[in-house]
Amino acid sequence: MSKIQEIAAVVEAGKSKEIEALVKAALDEGVAPLEILNVGMIGAMDVVGAKFQKEEIFIPEMLVAARCMKKGVDVLKPHLGETGGAMIGKAVIGTVAGDLHDIGKNLVSMMIESAGFEVNDLGVDVPAEKFVEAAEADEGINLVAVSALLTTTMPAMKATVAALNASKARGRFKVLVGGAPITEGFCKEIGADAYSPDAGAAAQKAKSLV
Repeated sequence: MSKIQEIAAVVEAGKSKEIEALVKAALDEGVAPLEILNVGMIGAMDVVGAKFQKEEIFIPEMLVAARCMKKGVDVLKPHLGETGGAMIGKAVIGTVAGDLHDIGKNLVSMMIESAGFEVNDLGVDVPAEKFVEAAEADEGINLVAVSALLTTTMPAMKATVAALNASKARGRFKVLVGGAPITEGFCKEIGADAYSPDAGAAAQKAKSLV
């Protein structure tokens, strides 16, 4: 088994204690940092996301895999700078005003980060204006992910997307929505660019949007 395959297997299994040493060993062997990231780690998280969508694994397994990858990326970061980085974009994410749920949002945040985005997590109970400010503040932002976990906060999501659609920077970012009560139909109704039914799909959807 190659070092890349070993890294992928460890990320899929969420073995955080092994990932740092494996990444260092791969670097010492001369494996390109981008290959470690894209093939070894992001590739593994794609598999994890697909398994989650098929209900072969569940939220706890996804969380440990994402945390494992994060540890591996921390080892890689100094070396990625030498290769111009591998980030495919920058994302803003948050749960809408009036909604204090963060587990789903945190999972999506980690999955999007695993897909190659630098993530600015605004947290929970985020007013529409704060989403807009964050999106406009950094010209590198090309994705805004908006979460709502309650039917009672769906109007807040609608207001947030309306505010984002009115932003002067709207041309350079896509709006991705999700959460338990959200549907594809609601996404279209409020003028968002895309809907994701779960965290596993969110990473793939995010990549397809940019």
